[in-house]
Parts: sequence; structure tokens; C-alpha cells
Amino acid sequence: MPLPTEGTVMTTDPLSPEQEYDFYAQPENQEPQGPPRRRTKRLTAPIPVRFPPELLDEIKKRAEADDRSVSAWIRRAVEHEITRSA
Repeated sequence: MPLPTEGTVMTTDPLSPEQEYDFYAQPENQEPQGPPRRRTKRLTAPIPVRFPPELLDEIKKRAEADDRSVSAWIRRAVEHEITRSA
């Protein structure tokens, strides 16, 4: 899939992590567009959670595969579990 260039219309098709890297490696694609966007909800204070090493390794692999931070992946997993059982 070709990357957008100046004067072309952006698509909503998802890019692979490699395509995102190539796109944002270009200086002209590093300029912020529009006003800053803030999170709508504030997060609470951090909660320390411990995992066995093998579980943490799996969490890290899955977070990387989803192109998310470990914290964001865990938050999403918890939200999914809460909505699933609601």
C-alpha cells in the first residue's frame, strides 16, 4: 500500500507498524496537525501489580503485537473483561 504524499487524500486503512515507521520517519510527517487533543478522562494514581515472569513476558509480546504499551494493553484487557462480564 503506498503511503500518502502531499496533496493526496488520507485513507482510514490501517498501516502496518513498518509503514507507520516509514511514514513518520519523514520530517514533513512529524508536524502536529490541528489543535492538541487531551484525554477525556484522567487516569487515577498508579496501582502496582506484579505478574509471574512468564506471564509478564506473554503480556509484553501481546502488547508489542498490538503496538501498545504494556500499561495500555493491560488497561484494555481489564476493560474488555469488565464489559464481557457485565
